[in-house]
Amino acid sequence: MGNATPVPKLAVWKFASCDGCQLSLLDCEDELLQLADKIDIAYFMEASSRQLEGPYDLSLVEGSITTAEDEERIREVRAQSHTLITIGACATAGGIQALRNFSDVKDFTSIVYAHPEYIATLKTSTPISAHVPVDFELQGCPINKRQLLEVISAFLHRRPPQVPPHSVCIECKLKGNVCVMVAHGTPCMGPVTHAGCGALCPSYNRGCYACYGPKENPNTASLSHWWKEEMEVQPVTIVENLRNFNAAAPAFAEESRRHDKE
Repeated sequence: MGNATPVPKLAVWKFASCDGCQLSLLDCEDELLQLADKIDIAYFMEASSRQLEGPYDLSLVEGSITTAEDEERIREVRAQSHTLITIGACATAGGIQALRNFSDVKDFTSIVYAHPEYIATLKTSTPISAHVPVDFELQGCPINKRQLLEVISAFLHRRPPQVPPHSVCIECKLKGNVCVMVAHGTPCMGPVTHAGCGALCPSYNRGCYACYGPKENPNTASLSHWWKEEMEVQPVTIVENLRNFNAAAPAFAEESRRHDKE
């Protein structure tokens, strides 16, 4: 009998982040056990001290690039990875830490740290795709574990991931939610936000916070216009809603800058 075909090697990497997306992977529990004989978790420091050397068939990357060391390390990760998938708002859009991109990072470090001169950091927080080629981006803060399992399954079966690009509004319709913006006049980012949360906040009569970042072809200018002209929302509120977990996502960043000086 010939040698058995080796299973693909999976690596999970962390950059600047809160670890929430890695925890979403660990939260899969039973599903991970089912994948145990189909994929070899070769490097995942959040879960195990086991470290197998690359190359890796699939790398999942959490976190944004915020230091010069990050810039160097992500290139090393890319060189060792056949397929590289970014997971979460930090890795796909710079994360909440990308709020520094709209100001001077020295202002923040001088307020937070007693000795800011010891802090070595970049002026900006940027997504992984700003530094190396990325094969697929899975949005969310944190990611949806079912979407993550779909991405891993798609990789194993060599097919494109089936992650819907539509808005949270579709999820609201599927759940039978009353629109909080129409019915209650509540500012909601749902019309421009990628699906994945199951319309969690609108289900409790709260506006969407855009945890999953921009949907496919978001019309942020139209949403801002509606808020301002029809709902009398102040520009500062518009900026605050656009500058959240996915502040540096181009569709959100561009529109928020447009309201900065109002």
